[in-house]
Amino acid sequence: MKRSIATLLTLCALASPSFAGVHSEMPAARADIFSIDGTQVGTAAMVEGAGGVLMHIRVEGLPPGKKGLHIHSHASCDASTGFKSAKGHVGKVDGGHGLLNPAGPEAGNIPNIFIGADGIGEMEAFSTRVSLSGGDHNLLDADGSTFIIHEAPDDHKSQPIGGAGGRIACGLIVPAKM
Repeated sequence: MKRSIATLLTLCALASPSFAGVHSEMPAARADIFSIDGTQVGTAAMVEGAGGVLMHIRVEGLPPGKKGLHIHSHASCDASTGFKSAKGHVGKVDGGHGLLNPAGPEAGNIPNIFIGADGIGEMEAFSTRVSLSGGDHNLLDADGSTFIIHEAPDDHKSQPIGGAGGRIACGLIVPAKM
């Protein structure tokens, strides 16, 4: 899995024409994603472009179906707390959770990830609401941030977490070199 993150970062950078020739200068981050029992179930790669952050997440060994995926505000994946040590979403807005919410969305709201019958899920998303290099919603700030995968889908409007249920996987977002 660790070798695949380097490959993934390289592929993300090389596959996008907008990154050609400048990808080595762009801020990048990664996350190893673990289930509640401590098993590594996936990886995430992020690279910052001129208007936001491109994210690529791949998991395996999780229950099939659509799962809520959010970016949480603290770099902590303590399984003994059910991953609640990761706190709330980046850019939490009271009553503003959800990509379809007129009072939102929160910076940590991103689309669901779909897990196939084989337990494998993969998705790519772009967010203009977060960064890797500064600003109010810098994922690499002093208290860090995490990816959290929930047990159910996010409906993108219900409060406080779109009905996504318990937290089943967590990954600390850390700086990466391109």
